Amino acid sequence: MDTQTAMKASTGEVCAEGDELCRKLEKAAVRIQAWWRGIIVRQALLHAALRAWVIQCWWRSMQAKMLEQRRRLALRLYTCQEWAVVKVQAQVRMWQARRRFLQARQAACIIQSHWRWHASQTRGLIQGRYEVRASRLELDIEILMT
Repeated sequence: MDTQTAMKASTGEVCAEGDELCRKLEKAAVRIQAWWRGIIVRQALLHAALRAWVIQCWWRSMQAKMLEQRRRLALRLYTCQEWAVVKVQAQVRMWQARRRFLQARQAACIIQSHWRWHASQTRGLIQGRYEVRASRLELDIEILMT
């Protein structure tokens, strides 16, 4: 093969019909172009796949963050509800204990007033009248000196 024929084939000039060398050069050039285009396409596909992978990783991390936020919100709501229940129970128990205490105190006042009346009647030194009204004790005392 001479260099002029190769130059003509590489510059795109048409080969003669019977020139086998020119056809081989064209086939080699087509093969090299196909190989190069394949490399370029594979690079583009690789870059697209890498970009898609980066986006998928970002989206998965965002989903994990949103799920964690939902879990924390649900936990916070649950703890608030539990504290509300505990507070209501504590208030009810306090009200019940206070009611029992007030009943016991009123009963003690009644017993004390009856005991004082009885004690004053049997001694004879102190005469008086005891009455329990509402939550107060009214006293009328007369002391007799003999």
